[in-house]
Amino acid sequence: MELKIRKSGEIYIIDVNGEMDLYNSYKLKELVMKMLEKKVQNFIINLEHVDYIDSSGIGALIYICSTIKKMNLKLSITNIHGSVKKVIELTKLMGYFPIANTVEEAISIFNAN
Repeated sequence: MELKIRKSGEIYIIDVNGEMDLYNSYKLKELVMKMLEKKVQNFIINLEHVDYIDSSGIGALIYICSTIKKMNLKLSITNIHGSVKKVIELTKLMGYFPIANTVEEAISIFNAN
């Protein structure tokens, strides 16, 4: 799994590339925690290039989401598709995660609030 960070104004977009599984999902968690220490307030996690996620990947997303919600910051998860979408639907987390179809849609939602 590869993580890249880009910025749109005050919004930080984390592009996740590869599989989110037991061996690497902790990297995303660590990255978000470091960003929180640096007072980042707006996160978009882009899963456009993730074709596989397992329970530890889901666990990492739940941890990130609950941490950001507790701190009253903003998060959006975008571009969920294929088997990743199936896993999130099966675990009944579609309503839990703040999901947008595209990064652009997430940015416009952030800017509207």
